[in-house]
Amino acid sequence: MLAVFGIACALCGAATTRDFPEQQKQPASEEKTALGAGIIGGPLRTVASKPGEWNSDPRDRWAFNPAQRYPVPTEGIDAALVQTPVDAFLLQKLGEKELKPAPSADRATLLRRVTFDLTGLPPTPAEMTAALGDPSLDWFEKVVDRLLASPRYGERWGRHWLDVVRYADTSGYSNDYERPNAWRYRDYVIHSFNTDKPYDRFIIEQIAGDELQPDDPEMLVAAGYLRMGPWEHTGMSVAAVTRQLFLDDVTENAGLTFLGLSVGCARCHDHKFDPIPTKDYYRLQAVFAPVQFEERPASFLKSENTTGFELATARLNERIKVNKARLQEIDDKAKKAVNALLQKHNAKTIADLPAELRPDRWYGLDAGDQERQRLYRKRLEYYDRELNRYQPLAYSVSSGGLKKKVPTPDVHILVGGALNSPDEKVTPGVLRVVHGLKNTAIPETTEGRRLALAKWIASPEHPLTARVMVNRVWQHHFGKGLVETSNNFGKMGKRPTHPELLDWLTQYFVEHRWSVKELHRLILRSAAYQRSTEHPELEKVRHVDPENKLLAVFAPRRLTAEELRDSILAASGELSATMGGPGVFPKINPEVALQPRQIMGTLAPIYEPSPTREQRNRRTIYTFQMRSLPNPLLEVFNIPIMNTSCERRDQSTVTPQVFALFNSRFTHDMALAMAKRLEDLSKNRDEQIEQTYRLALSRRPTAKELALCRAHVEKMIEHHRRFAPVREERPKKLVRSHVGELTGKRFEFVEDWDLENYEYNLHPADVSAETRALAELCLVLLNCNEFIYVY
Repeated sequence: MLAVFGIACALCGAATTRDFPEQQKQPASEEKTALGAGIIGGPLRTVASKPGEWNSDPRDRWAFNPAQRYPVPTEGIDAALVQTPVDAFLLQKLGEKELKPAPSADRATLLRRVTFDLTGLPPTPAEMTAALGDPSLDWFEKVVDRLLASPRYGERWGRHWLDVVRYADTSGYSNDYERPNAWRYRDYVIHSFNTDKPYDRFIIEQIAGDELQPDDPEMLVAAGYLRMGPWEHTGMSVAAVTRQLFLDDVTENAGLTFLGLSVGCARCHDHKFDPIPTKDYYRLQAVFAPVQFEERPASFLKSENTTGFELATARLNERIKVNKARLQEIDDKAKKAVNALLQKHNAKTIADLPAELRPDRWYGLDAGDQERQRLYRKRLEYYDRELNRYQPLAYSVSSGGLKKKVPTPDVHILVGGALNSPDEKVTPGVLRVVHGLKNTAIPETTEGRRLALAKWIASPEHPLTARVMVNRVWQHHFGKGLVETSNNFGKMGKRPTHPELLDWLTQYFVEHRWSVKELHRLILRSAAYQRSTEHPELEKVRHVDPENKLLAVFAPRRLTAEELRDSILAASGELSATMGGPGVFPKINPEVALQPRQIMGTLAPIYEPSPTREQRNRRTIYTFQMRSLPNPLLEVFNIPIMNTSCERRDQSTVTPQVFALFNSRFTHDMALAMAKRLEDLSKNRDEQIEQTYRLALSRRPTAKELALCRAHVEKMIEHHRRFAPVREERPKKLVRSHVGELTGKRFEFVEDWDLENYEYNLHPADVSAETRALAELCLVLLNCNEFIYVY
């Protein structure tokens, strides 16, 4: 991999160790080449240049300039249209294009919009009734305050952060090892948003919590951020290579997450577009050089959910016991065969046998025994790792190691990014293009480097940090950021559509103690956020501003994959409100759950849904995030790849989405549960239909819709009376067969799945034809655009 980077560097012909003139060193010998450079033809050059030579247009370097304090526009602004200063900045741009803003959305639309934006869930019928009946002028402000105080808020906004930092419960690559305690970092993020932890503090805790307060369990958990990327080291790995892959990964993600910069582009050569020399990249990387991976003892926090740990541990210990017994049975069979051989030849030990008669390790075992023995040994390793989910350990780091101190290695510029081409030694440092900040010096001691870097990033004067976070919040409320490329504020990123507004919001954010919730309040109270998706001059708006950058109208959006699943669960009444704890396993398509998967050198355990409905139907953020097996329902609706930082969710419209939503077992099960819920609420058909609309679409049906739905349900009743559902036979154990890697022969084994104690979803055979017919209506509404989109 590193060799490939060296070739790529040579191909682009960029300089590799460009430096600022005041600290320019002697150029490296031209005889030293990057790995692969000689193949292309000729060594890589070292070029000195001035910072300004990266680009000539000062507008490309806007993000490196301090945020300016712009006055709120007033000239030519209709004060009646201004609800917060945000509106004044937007109206100024609209006026320049002679566009008028859309009118405000109706109250029901606004309530559904803001409830999804802040909690990721639809408003309940009771919340709709309360908001629509509130006569006060500040009804919307009260709704916003209520939603920000809800524990559901942290679940929604924590998900955005986890996208950026690439959270997963497994390590990825071919073995995809579980990270048993990674769930604690996920819960730390959710708790931080719920408590409105100041963003500057949030930064410091994640980069250097273990250095900041090494005796605080929460800080040890927070530092797990540094290990969120995919990573693997096995017996076949080269330690130096996997170590360098980690350093490159954490350096690049820190730049993307906190600074909105693609610093990773400077790994092989000077950044071609932004003023980031290769030397600065490696100086930044040197900050992380002392990091050692640790599973650190860290007592559970009061905010963490440890319910059911004893039961889960007992269940795993039982499986360990069963697999040990299976192994013992195979070992006994082999031992019996060997003893028979010794007895036959009157030998006491194998050494007493002639060389040609001595048995190998598989003596007495057929192909199936050999494959099962290998499988059961790996299962024990798998379950031992899984047991750590329930131990008070933090998936964390240390500086220099805990049990055994590891000398911090020197960091060198790697010519072309190649590990075997070290050049000049560098000391830890920051990006020198960001100058004029206090405390920019990074110590060369083992401890304290990350804490110094974190404080530099979290400085209120830093031109990038607050801007980047403000832009992320704006993006998730309006669909696009003021800077559309949220992870790239450099030249190749998009320039801000409203630079003055971005700077004004940045100043506001810092002055209000880096409060994300206060930033929400300001944005959500604006007339811009409350605008309708319709406009009286829509064709003119589309012609003048086809991408809606000026926000004359509010852009509708489709629910994210998590919002879609959670909303279906909420409408059905099956959504569990339980927070936190190790990841749960929802029910997924059987053909995916049962497919063979190779991890850890053998056949992976079957995907096993959590045994109870309460566990399976928790919010999607609490589901186990497996890099090698994403939930198919979520995958088809564009969940991000967990290996790279996701700045903004893609939104595709493809045929498999129709099949997943209309035909999947999950949707049918939830539609049936929703129908049962409706029958429990009322026995009157019209009232049931009305409640269906209120639960799914947050409104009442029109008279026409009511009549159509009533006719559809009656028709479906006739259908379901003619065709009775068949209950499939449920197995008492799951026997699987597979062609083994070891022998190349097919073998069978019993899968570890407690089918007898599994709580099944409601089955069509459990309910009447009337309930099944009502479920057909529920299924239709759960598939309509009005359910899937926020307007």
